[in-house]
Amino acid sequence: MDNREEVREFLTSRRAKITPEQAGVPSGSRRRVPGLRRSEVAALADMSVEYYAKLERGTLAGVSPAVLEAVARALRLDDAERAHLLHLAQAADGSDALTRPRSRTTRQWAPHRSLQWTLDAITAGPAFVRNGRMDLLAANQLARAFYSDVYACPSNQANLARFNFLDPASRRFYPDWEQAADVAVAILRTEAGRNPHDKDLHDLVGELSTRSDEFRTRWGAHNVRHHGTGTKRFRHQAVGELTLAYEGLEMAAEPGLTLTIYAAEPGSPSEEGLILLASWAATQELRAPTQQRTAD
Repeated sequence: MDNREEVREFLTSRRAKITPEQAGVPSGSRRRVPGLRRSEVAALADMSVEYYAKLERGTLAGVSPAVLEAVARALRLDDAERAHLLHLAQAADGSDALTRPRSRTTRQWAPHRSLQWTLDAITAGPAFVRNGRMDLLAANQLARAFYSDVYACPSNQANLARFNFLDPASRRFYPDWEQAADVAVAILRTEAGRNPHDKDLHDLVGELSTRSDEFRTRWGAHNVRHHGTGTKRFRHQAVGELTLAYEGLEMAAEPGLTLTIYAAEPGSPSEEGLILLASWAATQELRAPTQQRTAD
């Protein structure tokens, strides 16, 4: 797998983010590059400038874990960035062939009945399964109502990244739109390092890069992240403001897929909002058969 350009841009972008003060090296007065020089990173990693320059040109094939760790330490990479660097190295020499997720598309994969039963058993909050491309693959009733804006527009193709960058409704749904956009791109960039052979992902990135300046700028930043737990704000068309905690769980039986569950603080206005959303969802599903009979 020739991913030298990806490696080069990632290492260069990480080096540019570190100030001499952060790294504990003299800053001087005649610096022509943002962040650290290659020679400074090489010194911090205890390797020759020539060898580090070779790595930064994109040659990670055959590099030992110890060298990768030294680079990660010198560049002050966080856990998500360290994992991304490891995935890039595995892809470079082909050692990820057995560990990367099986290739799948939304047309080829459908949730097993027991998975849908499990999702449907979660009634107090939205619960859904997504892949690394941010396709919504399965959801409980509350999640379908929660993401009604996403499902309402066929061009979104039930994909959260398309919704984020190409659907104007996302600006209302995400009060903190800039943060949501950063997270979406970081998830896609992480997946690109973990599963570089995913043609559907390449196609999605190409589409979003062509159609959205906001996406293209963020994609070029090469930021990655682990997206496992936290709190987000939403503004739903039917129930208004919601502040929800989330937990993302990797699915052992389906590598590469994540089960996400949203929950509100007990006794909070957001919990009341989810109760109202559940009522609204039930009303919407009751209307659907009536509308279908009318259309027929």
